[in-house]
Amino acid sequence: MSEGHIDLNVQGHVAQVTIDDVTRHNAMSLSMWTALLAAFEEIDRRTDVRVCVLRGAGEKSFVSGANISEFETHRNSEASVAHYNDMVKRTQQAIFRCRVPVIAAISGICYGGGLGLALSCDLRYAAPHSRFRMPAARMGLGYDCENMKSILNNLGPQATAEAFYTARVYDAASAQAMGMVLAVVNDVFAHCTALAQEIAANAPLTIQAAKKTLVALAEDEADMTSVKTAIDACFKSTDYAEGRLAFAQKRSPQFTGH
Repeated sequence: MSEGHIDLNVQGHVAQVTIDDVTRHNAMSLSMWTALLAAFEEIDRRTDVRVCVLRGAGEKSFVSGANISEFETHRNSEASVAHYNDMVKRTQQAIFRCRVPVIAAISGICYGGGLGLALSCDLRYAAPHSRFRMPAARMGLGYDCENMKSILNNLGPQATAEAFYTARVYDAASAQAMGMVLAVVNDVFAHCTALAQEIAANAPLTIQAAKKTLVALAEDEADMTSVKTAIDACFKSTDYAEGRLAFAQKRSPQFTGH
């Protein structure tokens, strides 16, 4: 059976990251977590990228969770569990703190680590047949404070408690009501691609300043100097002049990110 992999494709200003291990319902191996982290580190370095769509390969699964076949080798001791959890945490933080907005296009199964990945994204949309679950209580796994905080920040205390305590499977409509996703749409991939293109047409510095502000507020950062710098850069940019001129001339602005 072939190893799963992570694909990064950039078209124009839109990056698409695909988690690909269809035969295992896109279950995440340790090597895939490592590759996913590398993909988002590259996105952060690429100034041409203005927005990212994260999806699973195929239509049956976003991510079904961890690749359980690796547990005996990669999660069988205190040290190996700590290493695995650290890689998951670093990857989710890289997505959450990514310089550009990240949109999760969810089709099918979104369980465990897949749900954690989705909740690290700025925006989440699901196909009607999608299913969501936090199955830790059915497997005897413990979630550390960082991972729990991410879920708590998105779902609130009661929905988080129910999801963990029951290990229940939620359909797409229930997931939307709980805040797991923003909307349920028939063609989720086309919807998220169109949304990404819409975002990419806006002023990049404004979007990035907004993202930086949202992250700082979510993490209760005491020092907002970098946020203020990002906001000030918007007003000093040529894009700010272009936006004003385009508005006056009643045309669409052409932003460069400078």
